[in-house]
Amino acid sequence: MKLNIVQTIVALGVSLLISYGLYNFNDSDNKILLSCGSFIFLAITLVITIGANFKLSRTTTNVRFVSGIFFMIALASNILFSFFHFSTPSYIITNGILLLFFILVIYSLYKVKQ
Repeated sequence: MKLNIVQTIVALGVSLLISYGLYNFNDSDNKILLSCGSFIFLAITLVITIGANFKLSRTTTNVRFVSGIFFMIALASNILFSFFHFSTPSYIITNGILLLFFILVIYSLYKVKQ
């Protein structure tokens, strides 16, 4: 896997701006958890969607598609969490399971090497 520096910086910037927007729209006590958690999840998925290249073009396409899907899931999840009051464990468990499942799928796609 090779990262393109400019595209990675853009992905991190977009993730940071989305996280800042979620921070501003949330009025609960968990707004820092929401902004940090959303930045981590969105940054990982968007960096792989935009900035990652693999040796095989088919692998790159599959990984980018799956990463884009998980980016949309993460965005929707964090938007829902920003509008509703939530507990810290429910947020960490939900996003943790989604992120670990994302990592498992990407690892599986990378190991197939097609």
